[in-house]
Amino acid sequence: MRRSTGLLGTTALGLVLGGVVMNTTPAFADLPTIDIAAIAQSVKSFAQETGILNVLNAMNTVQSTINQTMSDIKGAIGPSTYGDTNTLLQQGFTQNANYAKAQVGAMGQLADASNTANTLVQRTFRNAQLRDDHTLSPQACMALNFGQSITIAAGQSSKVSASIGLITDRRGQALPGTPAHEGEGQAIAAVTQLHLTRYCSEDEGAAGLCTVDATRQNLDQSAGSLTGFSVYDATDNNGVNAANDYATNLIQTVVPGAIRGDALTSAAGQDAEARRRRYNAKISMARKITNDIIGSRTVSANLTADQKQQMVDQGLTPSDQSSWLGALDLEVNRRAGGTAWHASLQAMPPKSVMVEIATELAMGNTIAIARLKLEQQHAAVSAALLATAAEAELKPVNSMPTPQMASQ
Repeated sequence: MRRSTGLLGTTALGLVLGGVVMNTTPAFADLPTIDIAAIAQSVKSFAQETGILNVLNAMNTVQSTINQTMSDIKGAIGPSTYGDTNTLLQQGFTQNANYAKAQVGAMGQLADASNTANTLVQRTFRNAQLRDDHTLSPQACMALNFGQSITIAAGQSSKVSASIGLITDRRGQALPGTPAHEGEGQAIAAVTQLHLTRYCSEDEGAAGLCTVDATRQNLDQSAGSLTGFSVYDATDNNGVNAANDYATNLIQTVVPGAIRGDALTSAAGQDAEARRRRYNAKISMARKITNDIIGSRTVSANLTADQKQQMVDQGLTPSDQSSWLGALDLEVNRRAGGTAWHASLQAMPPKSVMVEIATELAMGNTIAIARLKLEQQHAAVSAALLATAAEAELKPVNSMPTPQMASQ
């Protein structure tokens, strides 16, 4: 009985709620025998007893509050001239989203542009590095010019030494056309006359033998004439002549007379000629060394503008030509004490520094070859001295006279 009453009340409550909430209009024509007012009163009483009416009143209050809030929002936003609130909010959110997407796109473009610009900068740096690595520095060009001058001068100095050797060997061997071929007296007279003509001293001038030139007095006896300059005076070959005449007095002032004619065909003459050949060989070796010294200091190469400037930097009088030793001296001093070279070295890229190092090594090889040639000559001189010492140690064998037995 109680269960049936509860089911009936629930059903009635559902009808009341549906009518209140949905606000339906009763169809009076369809219910002529039902007392709607009585039913409504019963439902209201039931709702009050169970507390449902309070819930309904609270729901109506919440709904009124929501409606008032939405009305306040609409009042705050303004009149709906440009559309309803929902549409405006949707458009606003859409616009903000578009702004955000545009911002992201702009940031992406900025990143792409930055990466592109950085790539261009890095490529420019790399191109500059490649350019620096494959473009010779001015110092490398100067080194090449100096090297060419040294190479040409080295070849010319060898020719000068050989030319002097042809003359001095003929003189030392007393060949036909030389004073010693006619005799030792003629050789002494010739060398004396050469001295008086070129290097007259004050005493010789006072004796009336020659005319004194103070700038050339006894230069054929001064070691400075041979090794005092890296470049000989090219005026009328005075420097070369003084060096050669000093070498003559140093090695072989007087040439022994030639063994010729009947003296050469005799047994004693043949023996003397054999000893003379040994003497000539030693003299030729000694003169070869001095001839190379003379050749290395004889003018043999044209100088460039940079080489002339280096002469000025060294406090020398610039000239248009120099010797092998002079050109080599300029190149060595350019790197040893040249401020321009050291300043350029500080700014050189690694490739140019490596080129400078290779050039230095090549220059060292050039000097090493010259040193090797000189050491070979010194070795030959040492061999000749050793042979002379060995010959001196060999005691000659003296034959004892054979007694003659007289017959009785």
